[in-house]
Amino acid sequence: MLDTPIHLEYTFTPGIAQSRFLRGLAEGRFVGQRCPVCGKVYIPSRGSCPVDGVPTGEDVALSDTGIVTTYCVVNVPFAGQAIEIPYIAAQVLLDGANISFMGLIQGIPATDVRMGMRVQAVWVEPDELGPTLASVKYFTPTGEPDAPYETFEEYL
Repeated sequence: MLDTPIHLEYTFTPGIAQSRFLRGLAEGRFVGQRCPVCGKVYIPSRGSCPVDGVPTGEDVALSDTGIVTTYCVVNVPFAGQAIEIPYIAAQVLLDGANISFMGLIQGIPATDVRMGMRVQAVWVEPDELGPTLASVKYFTPTGEPDAPYETFEEYL
């Protein structure tokens, strides 16, 4: 094995759409944007619809509940790891959104996580909220019945 030190400095300057999403996280809520042509809601928004190529100007307040569409059980430790293994990295499709994003699943044994499971965001304390996805500690099961496969199969 060969260790190669790598260093990369960069500055991320979010656009208007990303700024709205990040400000929403700092307030403990999810904000997406709707395409005026196809009606799809993207979170985080890119500022335009990737399908229709038009600006997405309408903000949409989204629920902090959703569905696990896919997931991975992580059993491999790595240097600097802050999460105890095994842990679950999942794609979560928020209610009202048309794209999923990555989130941790906790509060349930790894063997009990499944596709279609209903989950809810667990936020950091209000004084810890910031314009970052770290404002969402993890997602945890709601106890609701699983979503039927047909309701999320197009998002896999």
